[in-house]
Amino acid sequence: MKKLFLLLLVVFCSCESSKKEKAKPNTEPKQELNLKLDPYFVAIKSNDVKLGKPIFGDWLYSRNEKGQTFEQFIRTKHIIPTKEENIIYLQPIGEFNSVQKKQIELVRQYLEIFFQLQTKVLKKLSNDIIPNNARRIGDVEQEQFLAGYILTDVLKEEKPDKGVALMAITEKDLYPKPEWNYVFGLASYRDKIAVSSMYRMQKEADFNLSLGRLLKICSHEIGHMFGLHHCIEANCVMNGTNSMVETDRHSIRLCSLCQRKLNSGFKYDDVKRLKELEKFFKENNLNEESALMKKDLEKI
Repeated sequence: MKKLFLLLLVVFCSCESSKKEKAKPNTEPKQELNLKLDPYFVAIKSNDVKLGKPIFGDWLYSRNEKGQTFEQFIRTKHIIPTKEENIIYLQPIGEFNSVQKKQIELVRQYLEIFFQLQTKVLKKLSNDIIPNNARRIGDVEQEQFLAGYILTDVLKEEKPDKGVALMAITEKDLYPKPEWNYVFGLASYRDKIAVSSMYRMQKEADFNLSLGRLLKICSHEIGHMFGLHHCIEANCVMNGTNSMVETDRHSIRLCSLCQRKLNSGFKYDDVKRLKELEKFFKENNLNEESALMKKDLEKI
């Protein structure tokens, strides 16, 4: 019986994944268990911010997550980029205004830096690819698309060259099944595909706030594809979240432990990545985010 990780960013951007996924054969090379801690991770650990006690409505208030140690991460099957599969792809679906187009391009640039992997935007697909039986009208008269249809009937058919992860971005609202109001996104980690909606991230938000949310959501979801579980060690972009308010509280920064996990298979230059992130945030007037990267740079 194949095990499946299924992510639901439910109603308030909550992020659920089943514990029943079995990785495809030969999706990743073997990793040696190297427990030696690089001085880089020791240095930036002092900038990790411990999570406070969860309050009612928070992700961890009603969930007893055990976290994931570095040793557990290494021993768990997960996708690692190879020479044959090392490109992240974004698939726009819909009709995007000029602001949304700009944000998609910024997401591409950000993911390329965040994961230190080439990231490409595929040619836009029309909303017409979604049939009537995978559409409905939501509670405030907004059109919604069935998220699962986009995964199984659109993305699963795509085989982009050297693709290691594929994420669709739509400007339409999403729903996962008839009895649910909406979701922000849905992903199949086994199939390395996901879909995220910009619709609710942009409501009543300025450009920088909505962009920051999109950067968090996309890096979080693709982080899951590369084996990162929800972080319970520190305020981190891999924290689980139950609401947009909680998402806004969470850091865009990967904590030292999650950075170490990601780097273990990617083998990129941590300092180069950090400098590029600071530059990206600074150039796009994301001042709080830039300050976080600067603090890490000061430690090393």
